[in-house]
Amino acid sequence: MSIRTTSRAAVVVLALAAAGTLAACGSDEPAAETTGDATTADAGPLTIYSGRNEELVGPILDQLEAAVGTDVEVRYAGSSELAAQLLEEGEGTDADLFFSQDAGALGALAKADRLATLPDEVLNLVDPKYRDDDGRWVATSARARVLAYDPAQAPEVEEFTGIDQILDAKYQGKIAYAPTNASFHAFVTALRMDRGEDGARQWLEDFAALEPQAYDNNNAVLDAVDSGQAAIGLINHYYWYEKVAEQGADAVAARIRFLDADDPGALINVAGVGVLAGSDAENAAFAAVEYLLSDEAQQYFADTTAEYPVVEGITTTEHDLTPLSELSGSTVDLNDLDSLDQTLALLDEVGLT
Repeated sequence: MSIRTTSRAAVVVLALAAAGTLAACGSDEPAAETTGDATTADAGPLTIYSGRNEELVGPILDQLEAAVGTDVEVRYAGSSELAAQLLEEGEGTDADLFFSQDAGALGALAKADRLATLPDEVLNLVDPKYRDDDGRWVATSARARVLAYDPAQAPEVEEFTGIDQILDAKYQGKIAYAPTNASFHAFVTALRMDRGEDGARQWLEDFAALEPQAYDNNNAVLDAVDSGQAAIGLINHYYWYEKVAEQGADAVAARIRFLDADDPGALINVAGVGVLAGSDAENAAFAAVEYLLSDEAQQYFADTTAEYPVVEGITTTEHDLTPLSELSGSTVDLNDLDSLDQTLALLDEVGLT
């Protein structure tokens, strides 16, 4: 069963700011020793709060239900919104597992002691740079921030190496972005980590002065660029690869540019999961995490969603992706992307929510 929630970004800001002090403590219950049969130890369904789009991950969560062996209920909304909701709900939440679009939302929950420590056998499946230092969340897939561009309007983007290059007056009203998207929030957090609060605020003010076009999601941003409504769009790489796979390369006018530099605009972020501290279905939740790191699930992310798998040995059979190991991205530590409330407040302050 799927349950949807919606909320305005400004409400998220307030909820995060208020909830941080309400959810300071986790459960004192001992963690499960194994990720064995969830149905023998847990009562009731496994409830997942998913900040990942249902269209992208619905099929793999259906498979997860069969693999884990217990009923699964999923609540879909934005990752930032769900993180705020989980902080507000505290130990009274119905959620057992948080499936986030980005590391920042997971980090915010880990910082508030709302996530349980994952078993070593699960953590060890993933490179340490793609998991929490204290083992409270782990990546399930990775993605790179890219610039989508219309070669008819902005062919020069093919040579861009930094996010500052889009702050040109000739792009006035011609840049598309998704202000409520968690990946955009993570980019802004990386910008803050890289340049400090004043530097990030200056960049955002300059960006806002260009009157960028706001869209609901990355798909809409890419469609705007592809149709010529926008010259440049801020998205994740996999949206373009999915569009090409669906429509054919000749039918897609838009191109993408990997900035391929130590720049916030080249952030390599992750989707990931964490088990809520005090979950009544902890065994099932641990088993769900293990399934999302299985060869079957990792191949799904590589082939169906065109994301980068985070488990060694899995490669895509469907997309012409540059290997993750060959990408040069931002050196910002994903564990430092947890100051989501400050990012949302800054975006609200400069009028980009």
